[in-house]
Amino acid sequence: MPEPIITFTDFSFRYKSQTEETLKHIDLTICKGEKILILGPSGCGKSTLGNCINGLIPFSYDGEIKGSCIVAGLETRKANLFKLSSHVGTVQQDSDAQFIGLSVGEDIAFSLENNAVPRNEMLELVDRAAETVDMEGHLKDVPYDLSGGQKQKVALGGVLHNDVQILLFDEPLAALDPQMGMTAVDLIDRIHREQDKTVIIIEHRLEDVLFRHVDRIILINDGTIALDTTPDELLRSDVLKEMGIREPLYISALKNAGADLSLLKDLENAEALDISPVKNLIAEHFHKNEPSLEKLESTGEVLVEVKDVSFDYGGDYSLDDMNFTIREGERISVIGKNGAGKSTMAKLLTGIIRPKKGEITFKGQNILEMSIREIGRLIGYVMQNPNQMIAKNIIKEEVELAPRLNGFSKEETDKNVEEALRMCDLYPMRNWPISVLSYGQKKRVTIASILCLKPDILIVDEPTAGQDYRHYTEIMRFLEDLNRDYGITILFITHDMHLAIEYTDRSIVFSDGNILADDYVYSVLSDKETIKKANLKETSLVTLAEKAGIDPEKFIHAFIEEERRQRTDGK
Repeated sequence: MPEPIITFTDFSFRYKSQTEETLKHIDLTICKGEKILILGPSGCGKSTLGNCINGLIPFSYDGEIKGSCIVAGLETRKANLFKLSSHVGTVQQDSDAQFIGLSVGEDIAFSLENNAVPRNEMLELVDRAAETVDMEGHLKDVPYDLSGGQKQKVALGGVLHNDVQILLFDEPLAALDPQMGMTAVDLIDRIHREQDKTVIIIEHRLEDVLFRHVDRIILINDGTIALDTTPDELLRSDVLKEMGIREPLYISALKNAGADLSLLKDLENAEALDISPVKNLIAEHFHKNEPSLEKLESTGEVLVEVKDVSFDYGGDYSLDDMNFTIREGERISVIGKNGAGKSTMAKLLTGIIRPKKGEITFKGQNILEMSIREIGRLIGYVMQNPNQMIAKNIIKEEVELAPRLNGFSKEETDKNVEEALRMCDLYPMRNWPISVLSYGQKKRVTIASILCLKPDILIVDEPTAGQDYRHYTEIMRFLEDLNRDYGITILFITHDMHLAIEYTDRSIVFSDGNILADDYVYSVLSDKETIKKANLKETSLVTLAEKAGIDPEKFIHAFIEEERRQRTDGK
């Protein structure tokens, strides 16, 4: 029998600030060399379980422990953080909380310096780690100035050379573009195989993690272990939907066609999957719903025009001669690799920074003539990192700050705040301190604070980062309702191809400061050349369509229409 390296025995934990236990009677054994995915909805206790493994509980977060947690032979509550860190390396969900160095190179080198690695050897290891995570050109940059995805790469690079037995990744894909997400999953898998590490991944993006095999999936719900199983068995069941966790796209498409998943082997791997037992069924289902393809048409009043806009941060242009139009009522996904200029464009649209060349107009008026506050009433911006937006200590105080600063009456402020809190599933927690919230919960607070202003255009930067599928679906359906019922235009800056497919009609693809494509989402995500150039990931719907002998563009279009019909019907 494999040697256990982590053992929880009747383990429970309650945070000092809470009355109920977050983890309840956990019995779990993880053996040396295993690769484990910990899955579950937000607030279920996934990250708390991870913090028990790496020693942040009890040494950084106070609370009451019952039962036993043994990591690498150490009873965690009797050890110390230094001893545990020599066995467990962690990449945290919130990259900012992990940075130590003043530059990217210093941060990647931190553990090497602690271990007194000779300088010549250290420089070589840092260069190798930076190249592995595609950050070799940023070694002198300040970590806090990087994009969210770039920060995640630096954090990952910092643990590559740690001589530890256990590697713990808390949502390592949260801010990565699809291609870099695949690279990260492949890198984690390679480290697991070549260095015989025990790897634990805490992640919402199930399909992306299953790009490479995992041994077991531990499903956590309400602080308990709901299921401990293999990926194939989990995908064959209906547990994911019952728990509010998103299925891989190809699994949803197979189920929509009425396929019997028990007939299929290697279900966790879309590439290796043999669909011959259900191929005819998929084709028949598609032809019943086969859509026609259309050219992108411009309808609705023009709200924003971006004309020949260029911008730089003091060097080469980050954005160069950008041109596009945003119309009333549109739902647009802005996609592309990390550092392509998506977040920079959002800051330009909201007046946080101003173009070096060209102009941006709102209903014909140049926004250079407006203050940031005036623009903010028209174009709301929910930033990627919630920690950069939050200014108050209590949830309700944070959400009501924007309408108060913008001169809303007390009655209107109270009404808008309660409505936004309820829509974002935060009303029962309205008097909680923000410090006890998870990253995903903080994200919902920032969305609520912007919705209070009732803007004409809402820009949401990475809305799914840190969100489980249930909360993500609630917010996205709410935003969908705003778009449909009130005509609010919404731009989603995202790496999440599921979001683009499910909730947007048009995609603008950024690549190296230029617009690579601007078309219907199903056309963009079936174009292999665009996908390659923009560091996107070919969706599993393309893989399934090709296996079934169906045109991928039409197949994705049909899938989008079917999913939207199901949402409308309340399925």
